[in-house]
Amino acid sequence: MAEQRRDARDAEDTTEAAEAWRDTPGPPVDEVRRAWGELVATARRTVAEGLVVGTSGNVSVRVGDTVLVTPTGVPYERLTPEDTVGVDLEGRQVLGSLRPTSELPMHLAVYRTTGARAVVHTHAVHATAVSTLVRELPLIHYMAGALGGAVRVAPYATYGTPELADHMLRALDGRSACLLQNHGTIAYGTSLAQAYDRTAQLEWMCRVWLTAASVPGLSPALLTPEQLAEAGERLRGYGQGAR
Repeated sequence: MAEQRRDARDAEDTTEAAEAWRDTPGPPVDEVRRAWGELVATARRTVAEGLVVGTSGNVSVRVGDTVLVTPTGVPYERLTPEDTVGVDLEGRQVLGSLRPTSELPMHLAVYRTTGARAVVHTHAVHATAVSTLVRELPLIHYMAGALGGAVRVAPYATYGTPELADHMLRALDGRSACLLQNHGTIAYGTSLAQAYDRTAQLEWMCRVWLTAASVPGLSPALLTPEQLAEAGERLRGYGQGAR
């Protein structure tokens, strides 16, 4: 009974916050709807491509000073435009009645300290396995340069805690992605597409290293820091935007 009353108060509080948000300056409604649609599509993609099981990951995107984020415990295929969830940069809910993901502290820490516009967190199988074995992903491939350098592993802390967010920020220093020990991955970018691509690249590199390292009697050849730095420089000019 006490839990039901607490849930009712939470729902009332978030509804009042959503109503107040409509009366205060903020991002245009059309922009929020478009961003929410892209967020839901990205979240569903993490499940479809095996980076997440059920609702174990979370996705967010920043629109002005509002952070849209997946709600806690809701299967992504059920999300509709009416389920939009938004918080300000201090974590106060300003949009929607569903509760935000329990990993909100990690997402907000990224937005407060970087120029990120989107964050993707997953429990990808190979990346999570690597996080239990090493403190840094060995330099198995030059695409580490696209993430800023050798990918670090943030020490374990209970999910959803400020301690985990602090560990993550240290592992992300100078990087756009990291592993979370016994937990998963987090990556950010200037768009949801970029944040997702970085997540997928990290999972792929972890899979490559695990595959190579599993061959009996052989050890995978690794890049030197100098080779990685050279590749990183070339990657900055990669793509159609480079002329």
